Amino acid sequence: MKVTIAYIEEPPFGWTDADRTATGSDIDLADAVLRAIGATQIEHCLTTFSELLPGVDAGRWDMNVPLFVTPERASLVAFSLPVWAIGDGFLVRAGNPKALNSYASLAKRHDARLGIIAGQVQHDSARASGIREEQIAIFEHQADAIEAVRSGAIDAYASTALGNRILTDRIGGSVLEAVEHKSRTSGRQQKLPLGAFSFNKKNNDLLNAVNVQLRLYLGSPDHRARMAKFGLTHNEIDPALAR
Repeated sequence: MKVTIAYIEEPPFGWTDADRTATGSDIDLADAVLRAIGATQIEHCLTTFSELLPGVDAGRWDMNVPLFVTPERASLVAFSLPVWAIGDGFLVRAGNPKALNSYASLAKRHDARLGIIAGQVQHDSARASGIREEQIAIFEHQADAIEAVRSGAIDAYASTALGNRILTDRIGGSVLEAVEHKSRTSGRQQKLPLGAFSFNKKNNDLLNAVNVQLRLYLGSPDHRARMAKFGLTHNEIDPALAR
């Protein structure tokens, strides 16, 4: 059985290694699950974020790496069981010169500009917090957004807090800084957004097989060990298991 899975350049979840092979936490998890359900050939297809949902819907590949589950997206594709839960954060220049620690803090600074990858949920979160469209710069590729932060063209790049933390470890903390968003809730733990694999709605056989294996595998010692190699811990895994 051959399965083609699409991914994007977004460490630690997925990226193309020096030898041109796909790697990352989401790639590793997909490979483990697909091998367990009998896949003998797994093909990785690099694409852009904006093409993930249209691509799987059109049948250009069989499944996507995990992305945040939203009602709008669920109307287009079928989601697997959740595999991680991760909050948002900013990537800013070292020292965080404009003291940006949430969407609300950026909305209050009319001189601040925010970078977002096209189609990602951070766009809706930013607008819901009062950030104006003229403060938002849309990028197709993460590398371009990172370079815009470096150059000062934008003041912050919004992505997952975990992803930004891994990026600063790779780039060096003297250049860029990862800032986890301050929670707006008090008294009870904030529910984190869930991420899951996505499939064409007609591909029930593959979806069901993946879900059966996810129920067996998620949270196991092997799963936790594999994810730990990429920086994912119980903080990202356990909230998804509790849903």
